[in-house]
Amino acid sequence: MPTTETDIRWVVFDYGEVISRRTTALPDLAAILGVDPTRFEAAYWAARDPYDRGCSDLDYWSSVGDRLGVEVTEDVSATLTRIDIAGWLHTDAETERLLAELDERGVPLALLSNAPTSFARTAEQQPWTRHFQTLVFSGDLRIAKPDPEIWRGLVERLDTEPGHCLFLDDREANVVGARTAGLWAEAWSSAAGIRGRLAELGVLA
Repeated sequence: MPTTETDIRWVVFDYGEVISRRTTALPDLAAILGVDPTRFEAAYWAARDPYDRGCSDLDYWSSVGDRLGVEVTEDVSATLTRIDIAGWLHTDAETERLLAELDERGVPLALLSNAPTSFARTAEQQPWTRHFQTLVFSGDLRIAKPDPEIWRGLVERLDTEPGHCLFLDDREANVVGARTAGLWAEAWSSAAGIRGRLAELGVLA
C-alpha cells in the first residue's frame, strides 16, 4: 500500500459478493447435471479460473462435467450459462446506494472483476453500470486477479498511477495483490462496513 499522503482519484470495485450477492443458482445447476449439489459446487469452483481467464462457456462446463463424470453438450452448456449468469445478477441494495452516493459526489468509479466474457456482456447492460466510468473484466483480458499484469492493465486503462486508486474486494489474496502493486486496497465486508474507511481516506466527507 502507498505510504505517501492519500490522493485517491479512482475507487475500483470488485463485482462478485461486493456489488452482487452470492449466487443461489448452484443447486439448480447441479440438478440440470443430475449430481449432488455439494459435489457440483466443488467442481464449479475448481474449474472456474480458466473460465475467468477467457475460456469458452462450453470448455468451462465440459471441465465441470469431466470432474463429475457427466457429458455436457452445447445445448446443456447454453442452459447452464444462462442460469449461471442470472444467478450472479442479484445486486446488494446497500452497495448500490453507496455507488449512487459516490457517483453523485463526483468520485470516479471503475470495476475490476474476475468474470467470464459471457457474463461480462450481460453485466454491461445492467442498471448499476451507469455509475461507472470504466468496466474491466478478466475474461476480456485473459488474465485475472491477483496476477501482477492485471493491476498494470487497470491503471493504464484509467490513465493514472497505482497510488491514486483505491481497490475494494472481498478476497484477501486480491487485496494483497493490489497493495503489492502499489494501489490502496481494503477488504470488503459490507457497504456499511467500508463507509468509515472511505471517510478516513477522504473519499466520503
